[in-house]
Amino acid sequence: EVQLVESGGGLVQPGGSLRLSCAASGSTFSSSVMSWVRRAPGKGFEWISTITGDSGLREYLDSVKGRFTISRDNAKNTLYLQLNSLETEDTAIYYCRKGTRKWFQTQGRGTQVTVSS
Repeated sequence: EVQLVESGGGLVQPGGSLRLSCAASGSTFSSSVMSWVRRAPGKGFEWISTITGDSGLREYLDSVKGRFTISRDNAKNTLYLQLNSLETEDTAIYYCRKGTRKWFQTQGRGTQVTVSS
């Protein structure tokens, strides 16, 4: 069973940056479509981005395009999300998933991102 562990969250001022990581166990990471989602306080899960196993296709939520970048290092079994130009509306718990925008098999426990001055 694949396990996912997120890290890299924290408190940052508006306009700041963070780099989230998601360490995956198991031997199927390199062939797996991976995604990031988030859950803001009092709201449901919101899909953010998806990347294919070979990094050939990356998709983004419109509101994060140009600010967030998804990437992966298959040699390290690690998924990343670079967050730039952060806004207070980006405050949420960020989760990585093994799966697509509409379906997932496994989700990590999340990492908190708080954007506040």
